[in-house]
Amino acid sequence: MTDMAIDDRDFSAFVRENSEPQVDPAIRRRALRKRLFIGFGALLLVAGVGAGSRWWIVSQRYVSTDDAYVAADSAEVTPQVSGTIQALPVTDTTHVKRGQVLVELDPSDTKLALAQAEANYAQAQRLVRQNFANADEAAAQIAGRRSDVVNAQLEYGRRVELARQGAIADEQLTSARNTLETARAALAAAKQTLVAQQALIRGTDVDHNPQVLQAKAALDTARLNFSRTIIRAPFDGVIAQKSGQIGQRVDVGQVLMTVVPENQAYVDANFKEGQLTSVHNGQAVTLTSDLYGSRVVFHGHVEGLGGGTGSAMAVIPAQNATGNWIKVVQRLPVRVALDPHELAAHPLRVGLSMNATIDIRS
Repeated sequence: MTDMAIDDRDFSAFVRENSEPQVDPAIRRRALRKRLFIGFGALLLVAGVGAGSRWWIVSQRYVSTDDAYVAADSAEVTPQVSGTIQALPVTDTTHVKRGQVLVELDPSDTKLALAQAEANYAQAQRLVRQNFANADEAAAQIAGRRSDVVNAQLEYGRRVELARQGAIADEQLTSARNTLETARAALAAAKQTLVAQQALIRGTDVDHNPQVLQAKAALDTARLNFSRTIIRAPFDGVIAQKSGQIGQRVDVGQVLMTVVPENQAYVDANFKEGQLTSVHNGQAVTLTSDLYGSRVVFHGHVEGLGGGTGSAMAVIPAQNATGNWIKVVQRLPVRVALDPHELAAHPLRVGLSMNATIDIRS
């Protein structure tokens, strides 16, 4: 019994001597928190260094903006002759090809004007041909008048000789003299008539006579106006802003619709003035649109920089010389030409938002 008690005391002392000391739970939590903060700080430092390095490298190579929008040189469809719309085979969102009929005007008035011009042209040709014939006739008249003068001179000479011999009366000599003068006057008149007729035809033929050319120009104008009763698409595109209606009377220059090209779109990217230091024509540009998202990347190149900022080109430009002036960072439009093949695969519409990044290394 005594030996067993001694053994138990020895075992308890052995356990106390060889067991680890007890640590306060609060101290343990503080130590754990400290290690977590150190690890998190190290992670933030690594991330910050990585992000800063990436920003520094990227900023030296690229400039980007999300203030970019699709634009295109659209064509306003306007009639070149007045008339009434009799056919309108297109509407908004219609895809059209170059040369496709957009509007047909009633051709009645222009058809009548064309018929009148054709008649005037034919009449002018006849009149000029008559002028040529009159000139030939005047030349023939001169030959006849010369013959009359020769005959009158011979007759007057004979009368003079007879008068010297006293064989005729003075009245006959006077009559012969008058006949000669009349023949000479007729010859002079015939020469003037020939000059007048030749002035109408000199240096030209029938087709190049000024009178005929004037009638031909009027005929060409009438034909042109007749052809303009049919209005065709100037290029491939999409119809927008259609305002014309069948039966509507339209005047020259009235906007009936707009044709927006599909494969000729470009992007106006508005970069901050501080981003344009190294931007110049020909640099490569990558773009994404809000329409297709980041899955579709467009490629293009810088085509040119605008001639002025948006505020300077506004209808009412900013007046910066005022007492309450506040400096505002200005933006300058940069024209970006797009790859037509990519546009054909993924068409863009005017006004869509784009994100543009220019590679300024080149």
